Amino acid sequence: MMKVVAIIEKGNDGLYSVYSDAHLQNHYFGGFGDSVEEAREDFVESIREAIEATGAESFEHIDIEYHYDIPSLFNHFVFFNVSKFARFAGINESKMRAYKSGASFPGEKTMKKIAEALSRISDDINAVSLR
Repeated sequence: MMKVVAIIEKGNDGLYSVYSDAHLQNHYFGGFGDSVEEAREDFVESIREAIEATGAESFEHIDIEYHYDIPSLFNHFVFFNVSKFARFAGINESKMRAYKSGASFPGEKTMKKIAEALSRISDDINAVSLR
């Protein structure tokens, strides 16, 4: 199994990009789009094209792990209310909106708060049972 770490970022031009250091032979992977979803689809297509060009094993043997910058996170997971997330994470709401837009970037301490809040949300969701 090939593990691919894909970085998703919002560019200064407002477009989203997905890139990775991983590659098949001399074929590198990358994707772009107006949304995270479009960029991810383009990224996956670049992997499929590399598989086809190299005759490598099928796509099922590739595990993609996505890493998001803050604007990309909120673009992809649209169900997050930025203000409520900020309060949940203990971050100033106006600063969180600036991080979401890409106008400002969180420091290491704030990134840790964001990661911890996402982990708590994940734990809460995983504990849900429907009947």
